[in-house]
Amino acid sequence: MTSATNRNDPTSAADGAEESVDTLFEPDPPAPVANALGAPVGSEVPQGPLAVRMRPRSLDEVVGQRRILAPGAPLRRLIEGSGASSVILYGPPGTGKTTLASLLSTSTGRHFEALSALSAGVKEVRAVIEQARRRLITGTQTVLFIDEVHRFSKTQQDALLAAVENQVVLLVGATTENPSFSVVSPLLSRSLVLALEPLEPAEVREVLERAITDPRGLDGSVTVDDDALDQLVRLAGGDARRSLTMLEAAADGAQSGNVVLADVERAVADAVVRYDRDGDQHYDVISAFIKSMRGSDVDAALHYLARMMEAGEDPRFIARRLMIFASEDIGLADPMALQTAAAAAQVVQLIGMPEARLTLAHATIHLATAPKSNAVTTAIGAATSDVRAGKTGLVPPHLRDGHYTGARKLGHAVGYIYPHNVPGAVAQQQYPPDDLVGVDYYEPTDRGLEREIGPRVGKLRRILRRKS
Repeated sequence: MTSATNRNDPTSAADGAEESVDTLFEPDPPAPVANALGAPVGSEVPQGPLAVRMRPRSLDEVVGQRRILAPGAPLRRLIEGSGASSVILYGPPGTGKTTLASLLSTSTGRHFEALSALSAGVKEVRAVIEQARRRLITGTQTVLFIDEVHRFSKTQQDALLAAVENQVVLLVGATTENPSFSVVSPLLSRSLVLALEPLEPAEVREVLERAITDPRGLDGSVTVDDDALDQLVRLAGGDARRSLTMLEAAADGAQSGNVVLADVERAVADAVVRYDRDGDQHYDVISAFIKSMRGSDVDAALHYLARMMEAGEDPRFIARRLMIFASEDIGLADPMALQTAAAAAQVVQLIGMPEARLTLAHATIHLATAPKSNAVTTAIGAATSDVRAGKTGLVPPHLRDGHYTGARKLGHAVGYIYPHNVPGAVAQQQYPPDDLVGVDYYEPTDRGLEREIGPRVGKLRRILRRKS
């Protein structure tokens, strides 16, 4: 992928390329082609944080993202000037979304405009589109980069539709959230949606090694021990920008010209957990958590639990999922599982975090290691399907309410056998409607307590359905 970006730095393309609305009706003066940092190609090395200085200036400098930048791939064709599609770049921080947007404009001579969804409104969007329309008359197409596009409201996104469809602007939207959840369908249908992946460890290492020697970076002013470099790679979590920020901090704090492991540990306390409680990471991690418990992998389940808790996930949400799981995937194979999950939810309410992390771990270990059965889920699902299919016959007369005056004259409750009056408290009589007699919904497994429940259910059915 790319080495890194810094959206908030004043030297970034997002700010440097933005035009004043005051020039809306003035012709654009000819401008030199700008590099990925917004400075003219061939100009002095830009100033600013290491992550900004090391932003790739050409496709040859981009590290990673081989799938979407392979020869002939749509994004590569766009950057090389042989395509004209709008693009939604979707991926975690530090994977090069801003850099690729800049390259898309600078490598083809297109005009670059940038807006941030955090500060721009419909008025700003329409102003940029109007400028782009005037610029198009002279043959110059505009690349409109919108950072955090998922934060645009539906109205703001709708304001882009006509300009994108008519190619007044070439939209490049960047988002850390799954666009299927956050970008309106009409805009998605007019754009290529390309997913960027976190950098591989070897790719992060390449980014760091380049920054250590490159004149735009540290220019060989420091050396970095292998174990320190390994730690920087590990803590980056696939985020190129973060890796460079940590490298710069460690280099600044080094006592000599050599960065050692202790320098990295002083500069960086903990790895940042990539997790957005409002985005798809929220759904992906909780999904992995549930599936790990279902698969009885207690260690993986604890990993995902820790990941959610470290990222600040609402512990009540985790507790609710545990209670659902206890019935959905364990059921009567271990009746204590639901009690453990319900108790964990109560503890979360009473004591809160961080102490409740132990209780959530307690419940997770119990549920992950418990015998599994989806017989409860299957049983209620089958019964519900029959009801929805119209199999709702009359309640047998002997089961109907016989407490009101005149009920007996209608035959209600007549012939009902009170189970406690017969040996074993199981009376032979019909309970379901006529068209469901003999239908089995609950099928116990041979796991956990259901190994004992299964034979009992079979015996009960034989007694209940025995022909007189």
